[in-house]
Amino acid sequence: MADNTTNTESTGSFIKSLLIDIVIAIILAAIVLTFIRPTIVKQSSMEDTLHENDYLIMYRLAYKNHIPERGDIVIFQSDLVDESTGRSKLLIKRVLGLPGDEISIVNDQLHINGEYYKEDYLKDGYTPAFEIPRAGEVFTVPKGSYFVMGDNRVGSVDSRRYEVGCIVDKQIKGKVILRLFPFNKIQRF
Repeated sequence: MADNTTNTESTGSFIKSLLIDIVIAIILAAIVLTFIRPTIVKQSSMEDTLHENDYLIMYRLAYKNHIPERGDIVIFQSDLVDESTGRSKLLIKRVLGLPGDEISIVNDQLHINGEYYKEDYLKDGYTPAFEIPRAGEVFTVPKGSYFVMGDNRVGSVDSRRYEVGCIVDKQIKGKVILRLFPFNKIQRF
């Protein structure tokens, strides 16, 4: 009789301990996900910096008390619609133009405030002009907005296209701070 009581008590103790562990894990996960968000790259617009299926960590509160800086890689909610889900797409791009900056593309090279902007990370080494700004024209980034582009300038739908345009603070979901996978390419940003 004592053996059944002991087994019941140990089973009850095990279940109680397991439930406590599960609750603690859920609380910790909720706390962590308040600050960071894992995400997977599903496009080629940031090559050669980021590749499809790279596993990234986004810091959700990066711009709570700060504004984006030139060179930051951000994830933002676009007006483009994902046809498979019907929801607006999240895009990953690099911040290049800050509010008030003058952006121009001259001879397939990016100029910011009238000066050539050197970019060693570009996939093809040049920036074709599209709709915003057209080749040789100057575009001023509106107040409270950011001009973003992918590092694969030939294959990126970004602020150079009317369908994306400049982005505003409320569209930005966070800053990419770390690539975790593939393991041989772990990198802080």
